[in-house]
Amino acid sequence: MAEVAEFGTTAAGRKVQKITFGAGDMTVSVLTLGAILQSVRLKGVGHDLTHGSDRLADYEGALLYHGAIVAPVVNRLTNARAPLDGRELQLEVNFNGRHCLHSGATGSHAQVWDIVETGADHATLALDMPEGQGGFPGNRRLTARFSVTAPATLRLELLAETDAPTLFNATNHSYWNMDGSGQWTGHSLQIAAEAILPTDDDFVPTGEILPVAGTPHDFRQARAIAPGEPPLDNCFCLSNAQVPLRPVLWLTGTSGLGLEVATTEPGVQVYDGRGAVRPGHTAYEGIAIETQGWPDAPNKPGFQPIRLAPGAGLRQITEWRIRRG
Repeated sequence: MAEVAEFGTTAAGRKVQKITFGAGDMTVSVLTLGAILQSVRLKGVGHDLTHGSDRLADYEGALLYHGAIVAPVVNRLTNARAPLDGRELQLEVNFNGRHCLHSGATGSHAQVWDIVETGADHATLALDMPEGQGGFPGNRRLTARFSVTAPATLRLELLAETDAPTLFNATNHSYWNMDGSGQWTGHSLQIAAEAILPTDDDFVPTGEILPVAGTPHDFRQARAIAPGEPPLDNCFCLSNAQVPLRPVLWLTGTSGLGLEVATTEPGVQVYDGRGAVRPGHTAYEGIAIETQGWPDAPNKPGFQPIRLAPGAGLRQITEWRIRRG
């Protein structure tokens, strides 16, 4: 069976547990706070592949989004507003004094989830988000099932249901470094995307959809990357809607240890970690790979909608597949 241990107590007095499970060469730990993917270890590799902390206080501070499931709506919503069925939702302003980022302070990343069920190779957590929380309508239930398959694949199935029309676009916000190094310089990156969503100075999509061909953001063929070459905090366009699970991104360390990311989602946000510094570490330590729908979709004509209707339900799947060099 999975190992369930006490991890700490939040500033608000909520107990947080750590669930550890695995199969084959992979061992994974997930926290009930934010359904955080806290650790991914591979047999014979002396470092963690994802970035986390053993201190709960870090996750309520500098590591607010590290490894967490971000919902109901990831990324930025322009001017903290979003149209829905003829009305305009007013959301929390928590980014640059104008926008809503990652659903505000009451998003799923900041909530303690319930343990539904665990096993030797899996864990299922659930979270109820009440009507009006963060300005989003509907009583919503989120279920996250993490499972490991030998030799080294981690799968996340995220289910969402609502009793009223609402907005939903979630992701896992983990940071990755295949080498265990202080920076990811020298990793190679490949992304199966023909287009990218450019952003303004607030990192909000402009509404344009630009081909990557001939630009620094063309990663259709694997190539080495370095901080700022180019700066990365953009959504790469993989499709126009959800599709069957397929590989979309490959990150390989200088050691040859590689990560293949597969998803059902139409986009993947790649962030270079320039501002996501763990206590005692430096910028550019890890790369965030966030599979999701296109950001700010309610405010951008031509982006696929993220409306979730009662009775419809939504199922998002992402897999992280580790391969040795």
